Amino acid sequence: MEIGIDSFAATENQGRDQTHRQRAQSMANLLDRIEWADQMGLDVFGMGEHYRKEFLDSAPAVILAAAASRTERIKLTSAVTVLSAADPVRIFQQYSTLDLISNGRAEMVVGRGSFTESFELFGLDMRDYDALFSEKLDLLLRIRNSEEVTWSGKFRPALQDQPIYPRPLQEKLPIWLGVGGTPASFVRAGRLGLPLMIAIIGGDTHRFRPLVDMYRAAGEEAGHDPDSLHVGLHSLGYVGLDAQTARDTYYPGYAETFTRIGRERGWPPVTRQHFDDQTGPLGALVLGSPEEVVEKILRHSESLGGISRFSFQMDNAGLTHRQLKDSIAIIGQEVVPAIRRAVGLI
Repeated sequence: MEIGIDSFAATENQGRDQTHRQRAQSMANLLDRIEWADQMGLDVFGMGEHYRKEFLDSAPAVILAAAASRTERIKLTSAVTVLSAADPVRIFQQYSTLDLISNGRAEMVVGRGSFTESFELFGLDMRDYDALFSEKLDLLLRIRNSEEVTWSGKFRPALQDQPIYPRPLQEKLPIWLGVGGTPASFVRAGRLGLPLMIAIIGGDTHRFRPLVDMYRAAGEEAGHDPDSLHVGLHSLGYVGLDAQTARDTYYPGYAETFTRIGRERGWPPVTRQHFDDQTGPLGALVLGSPEEVVEKILRHSESLGGISRFSFQMDNAGLTHRQLKDSIAIIGQEVVPAIRRAVGLI
């Protein structure tokens, strides 16, 4: 099982009244954390894509390319590429270039995103939400699988025997499908034979098992090797030296962030009781001491029928650069070895 970090390049003060210099420092800190994750032995680092004041990740491929020059081993992926709002040709070119820069460490997780600002920003119609994604995913996969592409669709000019360059170093650039809780998305990933990355930010993780079963059944029905149908899990989390300190450190920023987002989406304000429930044995938050976190990751894996990747989302709770680096160190030095021992990798 691979263990990684996903980041939205969140600013430490969540974007409020941040100067140009502070934004530059936030970006420098992010690159430092990616380099640190590589040194600590983590397997993957993912960059999100958002168009909001509190995040600096609207150009994830640029950030990952900068990180590639400072790292040696860690995989570098999007988390997720908002494909509905992008040109698949340019996305493929960007991540192929990243693959060349990183010497074959680039990946993509593509999805529709959990925020919708990109639709208005790029002049897209929300009524085309799924149609845009389906069409663009089809084109992206065709480009990945063939150097010359003939294709036509509704939302982009057609291509006729068009070569797409550069090609990546890897023979087949890894593309995961990022999903939330929509059954059709799980089935689509299975039919296409794409690895699945599930974003679970609330509720009980085991409730996703029927959807994962649908994914695997759709993949096998489409003729894909069951061993190729990988499942990854992205969850909010943080690891401290002990459980209580980890919870007390993470809660204030978590409550502020998700109460603010909740006002936009009609959710109730976050309470400490809600937070504590989510950090319990079945809750989605993977947070606590190293031993507690290892146990929970393994429990989640078992409940979903086995996962091949787990990624922590840590930088949305207003934590300092130092706190994030300390947690990455604990993950690398204690969580990763324990997981590898548990699954028989060491």
